[in-house]
Amino acid sequence: MEILKTEALTKTYGKGENEVRALRGIDISIKKGEFVAIVGTSGSGKSTLLHMLGGLDRPSSGKVFVDGQDIFSLKDEMITVLRRRKIGFVFQAFNLIPVLNVRENIVLPLELDGVKPDKEHIDNIIRTLDLESQLNKLPSRLSGGQQQRVAIARALAGNPAVILADEPTGNLDSKTSQDVMSLFRITANKFNQTIVMITHNETIAQTADRIIRIEDGLVVNRA
Repeated sequence: MEILKTEALTKTYGKGENEVRALRGIDISIKKGEFVAIVGTSGSGKSTLLHMLGGLDRPSSGKVFVDGQDIFSLKDEMITVLRRRKIGFVFQAFNLIPVLNVRENIVLPLELDGVKPDKEHIDNIIRTLDLESQLNKLPSRLSGGQQQRVAIARALAGNPAVILADEPTGNLDSKTSQDVMSLFRITANKFNQTIVMITHNETIAQTADRIIRIEDGLVVNRA
């Protein structure tokens, strides 16, 4: 079952001599439960593509479908609702709320959406990510790897259609990076979770089921 798809996706910044074509017609298709790495050098367009997939920025032309919904056919406020309910984000900088403890950070997106957390599902995630002893701690008392575990738990909490991970190991040492990638693999398998990860790290990318390579705003490989 196809969960994420783009059609002829383009993004252009600036005009005239200052025009930059960040995406030049991207067509990709990702199935439910796939763990896909999107790889490219700096300036290749991979981060721009992630922003389009997550509804964080509108394309110049083309379409993005998340769980069958053409997201850019919606008004901005409805894109925000869809993003909250269908997409989980894991960022390089973790983006945890410093005044909330681990459990509060995990359930925050659900509470913002007025949804009662599924305690059994949340507890299952917490056990899977080995966070049971950290629940009452603030982010400042956690290591980088532990903070990224919390960010992954938060992304999983609402059973999103897809998780988008933007350089999720960028601030971690190599050992912790390997641990985090193992957790992505475990969660993808255990929860049948679709994960799309942006990375420039070839070793990290090999963890995924499939690699999509982007150069100069174009897909050049889908192996």
